[in-house]
Amino acid sequence: MATVVVLGLVIGSFLNVVIARVPEGKSVWRPRSACPGCATPIAWYDNIPVVSFVALRGRCRHCGMAISRRYPVVEAVTGLVFAIGYLRVDSAADFAIAGLLLAMLIAITAIDFAHQIIPDVISLPGIVLGLGSNLLLGRVAAAERLCARAPGNSCAPAWLDSLIGIIVGGGIFLVIIVASRGGMGGGDMKLGAMLGAFLGWKLGLLAVLLGVFGGGAAAICLLLLRRKGRKEAIPFGPFLALGGAIALLWGDTILEWYLGQLSP
Repeated sequence: MATVVVLGLVIGSFLNVVIARVPEGKSVWRPRSACPGCATPIAWYDNIPVVSFVALRGRCRHCGMAISRRYPVVEAVTGLVFAIGYLRVDSAADFAIAGLLLAMLIAITAIDFAHQIIPDVISLPGIVLGLGSNLLLGRVAAAERLCARAPGNSCAPAWLDSLIGIIVGGGIFLVIIVASRGGMGGGDMKLGAMLGAFLGWKLGLLAVLLGVFGGGAAAICLLLLRRKGRKEAIPFGPFLALGGAIALLWGDTILEWYLGQLSP
């Protein structure tokens, strides 16, 4: 478990680079990370996830410029969700797929909060990776436990489940975009398709529904608290990403409970 947490922290550190550079169209590989205030390259001992932020008291060692709290938050959250993912999956292959999806969702969430965009450079390759990973396994990893408990212990072929998930996840938002005449961005549509590719159509649909409920509840709260006006945009990507993470980790349990409520 400790190894998984450390892995999550390290990946979270890389995600901070993605979050900072992708919206600006910069390479995430080079040049080396440097302080935005004094341009001094960051030494390895000042780049240890969470620990370096605490040791430096949130400031650059050289110029004293404040370091955004986003850095330790992203690192800690990634370590936490990797640990949860490790406990929820049944194999190393499933964990690799879950970790990939969770990492992309964390990056998308932070970028959408800061810039109100969902970069195509993450979501479009994510659709291909989601479909390809499930084809490689021969099953939709996230839905395996759900399928195992289905009548007859049967599931749709992985390629079909994932493909339908892409159509359902993206199609819902395409309909909304057309009906609202652009009231919702294409980034949400691509993110919905990405979730469907990874999760299959059932859990992908659950992710969308959870995102809609979460985003709607947050919007109502912000309006009541007068933190947002009726015409002000609220980024939906973070809520959709949260719905995707919940569906990935607990979706089978949620659907089983819900279907049980419908049974006579």
